[in-house]
Amino acid sequence: MTARGAQAERTGLAWQRTALAAGACTLLLLHSASLRGWGATTVPAVIAGCAAVALAVLGRARERQLRRPGPPPAAGRLALGGISALVTATAVAVLLLG
Repeated sequence: MTARGAQAERTGLAWQRTALAAGACTLLLLHSASLRGWGATTVPAVIAGCAAVALAVLGRARERQLRRPGPPPAAGRLALGGISALVTATAVAVLLLG
């Protein structure tokens, strides 16, 4: 495996771990919402679930970008901004509704 292939693999694994952690947080938020009778406490779980899915999809796309020949492209600012917004929205929803 070339150094470039190793870089893509490490990046892909890091995105997968992050998506897995977001999925685990989603499950914890769903458990909390079920104990509280669902309602408004479901909102943070839904947002966290969207973030977990987005992380998985964007991570896979980033790994594919890094595996292409040529200079590695910069990460998409819009995608990273969207993920940041989802994570922030989850935190705010947990604070306000949790």
